[in-house]
Amino acid sequence: MSPRLKLRDIAFFERPVQFARPFRFGAITINATPQLFVRVEIEVEGKGSAVGASAELLVPKWFDKRPELSPAQTVDELRRSLEIARELYLAETSFRPAFGLHASCISVQVKTCADENIPPLAAGYGPAEIDKAILDALLRSVGASFFDGMADNIAGIDGRMSLDLTGAEIARFLMGRTPLPRVAIRHTVGLDDKIEGEGGVADVRENAGARYFKLKLSGDPEADAARLVRIGNELGKLERDYKVSLDANEQYADLAALRALIGRLDGDAALHGISTRLLYIEQPMPRDITFQTALGSLATRDFIIDEADDSYGTFLAMRPLGYRGISSKSCKGLYKSILNAVRAAQWTTGAETFFVTGEDLTCQAGLAVQQDLALGAFLGVTHAERNGHHYVDGFGETPATEARAFAAAHPDLYADAGQGIRLSIHDGDLLTGSLHATGFATSVHPDWSALRPLEQPRSLQEHLT
Repeated sequence: MSPRLKLRDIAFFERPVQFARPFRFGAITINATPQLFVRVEIEVEGKGSAVGASAELLVPKWFDKRPELSPAQTVDELRRSLEIARELYLAETSFRPAFGLHASCISVQVKTCADENIPPLAAGYGPAEIDKAILDALLRSVGASFFDGMADNIAGIDGRMSLDLTGAEIARFLMGRTPLPRVAIRHTVGLDDKIEGEGGVADVRENAGARYFKLKLSGDPEADAARLVRIGNELGKLERDYKVSLDANEQYADLAALRALIGRLDGDAALHGISTRLLYIEQPMPRDITFQTALGSLATRDFIIDEADDSYGTFLAMRPLGYRGISSKSCKGLYKSILNAVRAAQWTTGAETFFVTGEDLTCQAGLAVQQDLALGAFLGVTHAERNGHHYVDGFGETPATEARAFAAAHPDLYADAGQGIRLSIHDGDLLTGSLHATGFATSVHPDWSALRPLEQPRSLQEHLT
């Protein structure tokens, strides 16, 4: 039986994060954005109280890309998603398993957000961050690590949110997990990142020895093909083999434009290096078009969905359209990632392979990167996009004492080579040994006194004035 709990308190905080270089994806360039921190206190039946934490960037114009909204408005949507989720979770006053609490709130969360014109992907942000903090507290209350606790299904995940899966199938999957001891980084090449020469994609000081690269696309087939030729020329200088993925962030307007890009990949000799090393193409078309468009003959390539993944049924809906993969991001919900991984394992046969990928969304050093890394290692994701160490200077504006505490508790993940404490990458890999600590992949919580309360979201009218 999974432990039952109820919430005593949920508190939200934020901290400014200044980027060391611009990060351009899709139609937006980010130079700074706040990082969210969640602190929950729970009461576990028969075991007393415990405190848990989670963290994630409040990323603008990713969860909601409607052109009429400003970046600040989309961040305020995420703040409002958190507020709504807090009210719903605290209103549940009976003891229940962690997943049962999530399941009792998520549908109402999506509907309440929809009534305020907040789309489902942004609606899911609030529960996703609260769920991570709850799980951290629950694991601490029983003295278990994330890996051991999830193998025992400590959260009580069942089939109520995925009618194609039974509780027994889910439990067997969880019990059979062997966490990866290391996960390779996939180095992101943003649309504004330098390509050639010093500071370019082949510079080890920039790519940290990565063997995997995630290349952003603009949505213009000719411009993207020309840029990929340049990137391929540089990666060809590496003294190691490499693999790539492509990410369009919904920028390809339709199947015709996407077909033009694939035509170049298949037929242009100058793209041979990229084409033969291409693992998959991520979320090429806008999410609404994605749901209406079968890939057809293009499905000979592997495609995954990311921004279109806004419900528990999305992977089911995408499978007949030719998609073979789906991203795992803890900001979209760790339970959804787990259930999609169960599906991918069940659907994979000798003829077809389905898979879950690790996409980062600029998880920052500390709680965010550790919890997302642990989730991927548990699911067997062998390489994952890691943006945070590249676009932000170490721990950024985190107080030095807090950064040192994380480094001391997780010495396999962080080191100071004379430029401050940073993510420690070992031959292109991140090590997961210290993530076996009691709790959700962390021995340390933030310095709550150094954080400011979450800003109150402003209304549309306030933004306009």
